[in-house]
Amino acid sequence: MREKSISAEATKLKKLRGTLREWYGRHQRPLPWRTEPSLYRTVVSEFMCQQTRIETVLPYFERWMLRFPDFIALAKAPESDVLRAWEGLGYYSRARNLHRLAKEIEGMDAPLRIAADWKKLPGIGPYTAAAVASIAFGEPVPVIDGNVVRVLARVRGDDTEFRSNQEAVDAFRPLAEAFLDPRHPGDHNQAMMELGATVCRKSKPACLICPLRAGCASAGNEAEKRPRIVRRATVKVDVKRLWIERDGHLLLHEGAPNGRRLRAICELPLADDIPAAQPGEQLHRGVRAITHHRITEEIFRARLPQLPGTAALPSPPRNGQWHWVPLRHIDAVTLSGPHRKWIEAILEDR
Repeated sequence: MREKSISAEATKLKKLRGTLREWYGRHQRPLPWRTEPSLYRTVVSEFMCQQTRIETVLPYFERWMLRFPDFIALAKAPESDVLRAWEGLGYYSRARNLHRLAKEIEGMDAPLRIAADWKKLPGIGPYTAAAVASIAFGEPVPVIDGNVVRVLARVRGDDTEFRSNQEAVDAFRPLAEAFLDPRHPGDHNQAMMELGATVCRKSKPACLICPLRAGCASAGNEAEKRPRIVRRATVKVDVKRLWIERDGHLLLHEGAPNGRRLRAICELPLADDIPAAQPGEQLHRGVRAITHHRITEEIFRARLPQLPGTAALPSPPRNGQWHWVPLRHIDAVTLSGPHRKWIEAILEDR
């Protein structure tokens, strides 16, 4: 029964392929990896745009291309330079995987052309593999991300409650494969992503101007309620950080070399990690989100007691390192994006 349903839906949607492609040709945003396409620019854009808004990515992408114009330049760069250029985009494992990927590609005789082979490379999942293979090499394989799931769920009028994003992706894959334009897979995939990002938005979808309106079961019919995906409850976390300054140097904690999230990334120390510190006035209060955690971080001016040597400073936690960084050289240090912003705000208020 489901196969017949997909077949009927696909037949209906296939009639709209040309309309969708025509819409994309006229209304696509002039993004730099589209106006000057290349394999390298496609790969970098796909890494940067994971879990990050296009508007945020654009200035980073332009600076990245100036600093690392191709796979060879990126492969030869030290990791510290790569992380510094990525600073502010978050999820630094993407930068490390992109760096590793460049090294592997730089050593190849010829680039891989199919998604199945791309998935074997560092940091490449099914979505990125399909995007690169279809856009750069024309392989007829669909990309399925949150935007595409949203479009297909609304087109189908599907009110199934999915327990996770992955479950929704798996459920809509057959329909995405059936709808794919095999003659223009790259344009089709980009059109679907563009449609979800600019017209079939999560809230306030612009149904009246949607090129798929004629085949959509949700046009004017509770579109915002689809897809139905159970979201993880937000967990609120409160954190206290310390601003410890001595002789023009600021104390920072650098993540462990084998750390998963903050490897070689610096942040202000946690109050719990330096019990001997004596907190004073609050200098700043910031909020950031990591996955489903909403973290409120309060930063307090603090000082260390006058003890012999470094007795007031305990061993660095979690196999990291302490660094006394000259404030005049703070720009040369790789910080997490929020801590860069908060440190600059504190310095500006002095």
